[in-house]
Amino acid sequence: MSRSVRGSDAADLSFEDRLGLLIDAEWEVRESRRLTNRLRQARMRYPASIEDIEYASERRLDKKVVLALGTCEWIREHQNVIITGAAGTGKSCLACAFVERACRSGHTAAYVRSARLLHDLAVARGDGSYRRLLVKLAKLDVLAIDDWLLTPPTDAERRDLLEVLEDRSEQRSTIIATQLPVKSWHEVIGEATMSDAICERTVHAAHRITLKGPSIRGNKAAKAGRLRSGE
Repeated sequence: MSRSVRGSDAADLSFEDRLGLLIDAEWEVRESRRLTNRLRQARMRYPASIEDIEYASERRLDKKVVLALGTCEWIREHQNVIITGAAGTGKSCLACAFVERACRSGHTAAYVRSARLLHDLAVARGDGSYRRLLVKLAKLDVLAIDDWLLTPPTDAERRDLLEVLEDRSEQRSTIIATQLPVKSWHEVIGEATMSDAICERTVHAAHRITLKGPSIRGNKAAKAGRLRSGE
């Protein structure tokens, strides 16, 4: 029964109205349970949300762009988001905020660091679960890959990345968070044909966000130090 309708108030309602309230309450419980499961399965690195994003001028982060992405229309259109910037500028937090919003909007999503993704794919190839893992990744409405191209991929890793991205291209949405500017991807990926294929499947139809400014982690550490010293 709804918290706003109890006791004598409930008695004044018709049977149909009371049944409607019970159905609404049950729906809310189930939706809350589904959301909890989606958030747990997303395995976000940070408990971030769009409402908590900081728009300090030095970050050069356009609030209108973030709020537009917060509608999740880009997910429904099977588009991508590429977040670039120096270490500590908040790329991971922003990626997690988009993942969190996707989950709250009813989409399935997952966050993973690039090194862990490649490791899991290599292990899956060895134990025979490679195809099942690819299918699992392909079904996600949103896949956020952090620390993209932090180190140059091997030939096997290039092929694994292409397999994942090929399954998602124009079918699902991918978030890329990286220190590396897009113009440098070809050189780091290596092998021209594979580079073209990987970049085409990520950069095409992608919303780009470039974060500027000093390290947020550095600023927080400095602030904490001043507080401890009583400054």
